[in-house]
Amino acid sequence: MPVIAVSRFEHFFRAAAGLDVDKSDLKQYSDFINRKLHDMLVVAEAAAKSNGRDIIQPWDLPITKGLQESMHDFRDLDEELDLASILADLAALPPLDLSLGEEAEARLPAVAGGLSVALARAIRAMEPDRKNPASKEWTRTIRVFDLLI
Repeated sequence: MPVIAVSRFEHFFRAAAGLDVDKSDLKQYSDFINRKLHDMLVVAEAAAKSNGRDIIQPWDLPITKGLQESMHDFRDLDEELDLASILADLAALPPLDLSLGEEAEARLPAVAGGLSVALARAIRAMEPDRKNPASKEWTRTIRVFDLLI
């Protein structure tokens, strides 16, 4: 289940980075968001465990300065992502040992939004003259995120 409807996805990428995306890009985008959120939750789980907690709290999430700024930019774009869709997609991935606290769970749409802004702007930065990213641009940009997050 995508975290955003097709028309909102297209509008969001235009607003965030001036990119023209379409329905065929939505699966790559949704897969990226789900994998990166899961990766971040795995790191958050390790942080919570190392601090003797059995629930993941917001401060356990590995939010870098750049991601924090992208989260603020996402908020300023006045877009929304559906928490229920995010949680449903995460449920299909390997389970965590710890559960998410309410505050950490509530923060997931903002984190996903920040990842979305960062992804759109990274695609634009890697291919500044390209308005409609091809599959290779998506793949290359996602590989960079895999190295960092």
